[in-house]
Amino acid sequence: MTQLDISERLDGERVVLVIAGPVNSYTFGEFQQRLERAMAKGQVVIEMEKVSTLSSAGIGVIMAALDDAEAAGKKLFILRPSEIARLALESTGFMERFPIIQNLKELA
Repeated sequence: MTQLDISERLDGERVVLVIAGPVNSYTFGEFQQRLERAMAKGQVVIEMEKVSTLSSAGIGVIMAALDDAEAAGKKLFILRPSEIARLALESTGFMERFPIIQNLKELA
């Protein structure tokens, strides 16, 4: 099992969570906790360029976070998903539900 690495940085008033490694049944709990804490601070961008695996557990965390953000009148974005992450998101059949951006300037 490879370790999940999550770091956080601010971009103006946005919180950018940088995710690297697998988001799967072993690591989704940590991902969920960090995402919930970030969402409490405001708008969140999940940078997924270095995600090596995205299982249904990880997708479930993202979908729940999207629902929570919408209910709170906030926004959540996915920044530069890796090919593996993009394919996993596409496999859900709900690709239009995921707000994917390629750079932070798109949010300006």
